[in-house]
Amino acid sequence: MRILYVDLEREWRGGQSQALLTVKGLRALGHDAQLLSVRESPLARRAAAAGIPVHVVGKNARRASAALLLRKLLSRQNYDVLHANEPHALTAAWLARGQERTHVAVSRRVAYPLSRTGLARRRYQIAQRIVAISHFVEKSILESGVPSEKIAVVYEGVEVPPSPTPEARRQARERWGITGNEKLLGCIGYLLPEKGQEIAIHALSRLRTKIPATRLLLAGDGPCRPALEALVQRLGMRDEVICAGFVEDVTDVYLALDAFVFPSLAEPLGTSLLTAMAWGLPVLAVASGGVPEYVKDGDNGLLAARPDPELFSAGMERILSDESLGITLAQRARSTIAEQFSAARMVQNTVHVYEEIFQEMKKG
Repeated sequence: MRILYVDLEREWRGGQSQALLTVKGLRALGHDAQLLSVRESPLARRAAAAGIPVHVVGKNARRASAALLLRKLLSRQNYDVLHANEPHALTAAWLARGQERTHVAVSRRVAYPLSRTGLARRRYQIAQRIVAISHFVEKSILESGVPSEKIAVVYEGVEVPPSPTPEARRQARERWGITGNEKLLGCIGYLLPEKGQEIAIHALSRLRTKIPATRLLLAGDGPCRPALEALVQRLGMRDEVICAGFVEDVTDVYLALDAFVFPSLAEPLGTSLLTAMAWGLPVLAVASGGVPEYVKDGDNGLLAARPDPELFSAGMERILSDESLGITLAQRARSTIAEQFSAARMVQNTVHVYEEIFQEMKKG
């Protein structure tokens, strides 16, 4: 198949990580997968470095410019599938519509209902399939009145790295200034209110009365960064909380951690949480959104019933104080990802969606 994957985000977040893994995986399977992205965006740079054909639009004119470029590409090349990875990409595809021989799939990574009127709704009418990243997201699409046969659930996937060596772990901990027997908890994600990083900070302030030699590493940037740094200052925890900002390569974050915390209030799925599990880290998350679809409390992770600092503090203490539990959770977490949420499995399921579209269009 010849596939044009479209993503017009300028920043690097979970969706862009998934776009790169998908296109790389499709090409590894022998498909002619190409990317349309924003010039000099992290996704465009990383895709080009991976040898993926990349078509680019300017930084400041995403949708209109992308629509014009799409029209040219679709008229010159016989693409089988156009896959819009995010809303700007879908709008550009809608503006460029008219190439009916190209099938359209669109990824859906948020769980609020689709608008029932206007452009926001009309855009989705060009898609033969809306690809939800979890059943939690699927439910919101169904509640918007979209027929179930037009929806497919494809869980996001991550690569499972080799087991880290003690030396690699030591070097990573040195990078973040972790010494001796200090314990390091960590959270990776965009800094938004719904991501709940302030819960982890408040939980750490309670935890340190019981396990003093514990620190928290927050990797990520976003609108809430000034407020979170002010909270750390107000609690007198500048030495205990590491606000790392955006980290280009988060490998050294995962390598350095003793456990991963994920206080997101209602995450549609959670790529960084999946990745932490793939690294073999014990994880603590909120039992909401799509997270309970793969984190099973007491089996491959711990779940807090709600995003509450007291509950998170108790979960942190349980993981750090019970070495046997931490090892068991970590081993089962890694197995869960390898067996059910690998990047290879995600790509195979995506191909299956494309094949389903072809079969339906033939029947029609």
